[in-house]
Amino acid sequence: MLVKEGRTAWTGVRNFAARLHLRAMTRGDRVLFYHSGAGREIVGVARVAKPAYRDPTAIDGDWSCVDLVPVKTLRQAVGLHSLKADPILKQMVLLKQSRLSVSPVTRAQFERMLQLAGTTL
Repeated sequence: MLVKEGRTAWTGVRNFAARLHLRAMTRGDRVLFYHSGAGREIVGVARVAKPAYRDPTAIDGDWSCVDLVPVKTLRQAVGLHSLKADPILKQMVLLKQSRLSVSPVTRAQFERMLQLAGTTL
């Protein structure tokens, strides 16, 4: 959907830790796009086009969202089993707090993901 539309607001995040991560994002930050449903795999890279602002879908509370634009679909998706098996990636917050919809990634983890996906930016 993100690739088809060309831009999306990442709304609906209702977790305090994830909200902090959203608010730490700046314009131009790269984001790994993870399908948490059936595939459970990282499938692409997006970029923050607009940093954190008030989530328009929030009825109550102080929630934030960011705008994302697609950068690149990974040549090969990287599944959950591959993440857990890799010495660099098995330390990802995604694996330690799997229900957290927004989590930070180190530069080494980001670069390793691209290697496993056979993708360059």
